[in-house]
Amino acid sequence: MNICLFLPNWLGDVVMATPAIRAIRRWVGSEGRIIGIMRPNLAGVLDGTNWLDETWCYDPRCDDPRWRTANLVRRLSIESWDAAILFPNSWRYSLLAWLTGIPKRIGYGRYHRGRLLTHSLPWNYSRREGWTVPMVQYYLRLAEALGCPPESPKLELQTTPEGESLASRVWADLGLSENARVVAMHVGSGGASAKLWPGEYFGELARWIVDRTDSAVLLVCGPGERKTVRRMVRDLRHPRIVSLADQPLHISLLKSCLRRCALCISNDSGPRHVAAALGVPVVTLLGPTPESLIANPSVRSMELRISMPCAPCLRKTCAPGHHRCMREMLPDWVFQQISPFFASEKSRQAA
Repeated sequence: MNICLFLPNWLGDVVMATPAIRAIRRWVGSEGRIIGIMRPNLAGVLDGTNWLDETWCYDPRCDDPRWRTANLVRRLSIESWDAAILFPNSWRYSLLAWLTGIPKRIGYGRYHRGRLLTHSLPWNYSRREGWTVPMVQYYLRLAEALGCPPESPKLELQTTPEGESLASRVWADLGLSENARVVAMHVGSGGASAKLWPGEYFGELARWIVDRTDSAVLLVCGPGERKTVRRMVRDLRHPRIVSLADQPLHISLLKSCLRRCALCISNDSGPRHVAAALGVPVVTLLGPTPESLIANPSVRSMELRISMPCAPCLRKTCAPGHHRCMREMLPDWVFQQISPFFASEKSRQAA
């Protein structure tokens, strides 16, 4: 079989789609061919796995003509496809699959795009009740519609030798020993301001951790968060609070750095899911995101939230404007919730 996967446009969603991608690979077998179509900035996420035979980069807003719509249409048109799986709920992707004559087009029939699909799946959601299906299961249903048998929801990523080499260099540059217990923190939210725990709170929590444990804190960031993270490190002025802000920000490096960490504390953001897929325990600070959306029995996780009548709202910005669901989650309270982790880790290391 020859199958193309239009993969999600966000880092965390690509990670939550890995069980579905793994299921499709198993079903197609080694003699089949699977092409993954994804954003250029996410192209390294699945490196180290054997699920995709090729990765095609696509970004309709990119200046590089290699990644524009016309080139993707040309490449799709000269191939003979058996099926396309549309992970994003995008009219554009549905139209591309329809225009290029892919005979089986599987996706969710959201935004009235079902007429462009041959297999249109229903979507259960209401603003009042939120999501009824975790994202990992949401994506697995696409694989099942293709004919794949049930698959474990276990998230999975692999690092690469290049990423591990870069991480070793970064560890040395930052003065981290290979045996250090490192807590990763990610302060971003993928452009959704409602998901942001205040940056000064992350700084206070980092200070609580280094003052009360022997752990180091590694602030991870994307390109748009470099300035914020640099300022945090400068203001905190502690030798065990370091960051990736002055390092090459490759996804391969991010994966290898997170793999070395003992814990990841994050907003609901991409690095949180990367850490979870690498087997790292995660603490997620939730405001507008429902727990059901990221629920996964295979992930070692703790979800923290402050009860608010308006949360979870699933909005990218706070409609009332007060942002209380995140601002009232204070750093000392968060540290109290996660402190058993440090005690259990100390006991485990002693044993």
